Amino acid sequence: MSVPSRLRRAPGRSTPLTLADRLFSTGDDRRTARLIEDSIDELEERLKAETRFAGGIIDAVSKYLLEAGGKRVRPTLAFLTAQLGDGVTPEVVTAAASIELTHLASLYHDDVMDDADQRRGVPSAQYKWGNSVAILAGDLLFARASALLAQLGERAIRLQADTFERLCLGQLLETIGPAEGDDPVDHYIRVLADKTGSLISASGQLGVIFSNGSSAYEQPVRDFGEKVGIAFQLVDDVIDIAPTDEDTGKTPGTDIRAGVATLPVLYLRRAAAGGGTSAAEAAEATALLERLTPDALEAAGAEGSDETIRALREHPVTQRTVDEARRYAREAVEALAPLPEGTVKKTLIRFADTVVERTS
Repeated sequence: MSVPSRLRRAPGRSTPLTLADRLFSTGDDRRTARLIEDSIDELEERLKAETRFAGGIIDAVSKYLLEAGGKRVRPTLAFLTAQLGDGVTPEVVTAAASIELTHLASLYHDDVMDDADQRRGVPSAQYKWGNSVAILAGDLLFARASALLAQLGERAIRLQADTFERLCLGQLLETIGPAEGDDPVDHYIRVLADKTGSLISASGQLGVIFSNGSSAYEQPVRDFGEKVGIAFQLVDDVIDIAPTDEDTGKTPGTDIRAGVATLPVLYLRRAAAGGGTSAAEAAEATALLERLTPDALEAAGAEGSDETIRALREHPVTQRTVDEARRYAREAVEALAPLPEGTVKKTLIRFADTVVERTS
């Protein structure tokens, strides 16, 4: 059956089912899948047009991550929730384009702050052109995203401003870290809610608003988007310490080697401090933490560092992270209770399920 082109599996590859395979897997969903595929194709043309500025190197940088690919998950959710109203109207396409441009812009800035050398399988923009060019390209895309939503009226502008504020707050909170007396785990979840959940949440709401859907559906899809965004990032924490992928050559523990305190590490710190653990368990957690610092991992060499990451993977804190991701996915599904039964609700539920299935 037809699925959104940006979510298709490469032909001839013997791989597990993709997100699209799982979301649009029954005959009853065929019409919705076709509508969303057509809308994604229209969106791609719109994004190409909206990333033209002054030509030359400016356009090359602005289009760089767009042309590198991406699943277009946020626009897909907007097009899906639009089925709760009049379907994918021109206004929904405009809103979806703005959301995707906002997401792309945030990637340019994230890569500068993280000093990342790769994004979507290609050298990052800051690695290729330098920090200043990457930052300004992100700013250009943010400006264009705002201009698009300005076409849709004050409510759209306010929603965009609130979302952008949360994106910035999330990045600031992550950069500054928890204040004295703050629970590090709670702080981390707030960062995920702001940096990831807010934009997914806005995508679903915009789909409802600009398809003239019932206002009663706005809060449910907002709550769904935020919860599923948190679940998605927690699963990424687990995937980060998964064994080496033979296809991609991914090194396990990339974030931890860079000094990023993911949820398994935060839980390990809590265990080391004696939070709900015996003295022996606290000592074991402390010893493992000492081996998990970037300097210790580097000194241990490839084999030794892989063994340390494996020890973290097999520690109960990793299963606890999986359980937490499943809890947020479950709460995301529960938020959908006010939505009518049908393809939209079923597909959103399947989306939440596929997020946590990525850990297996």
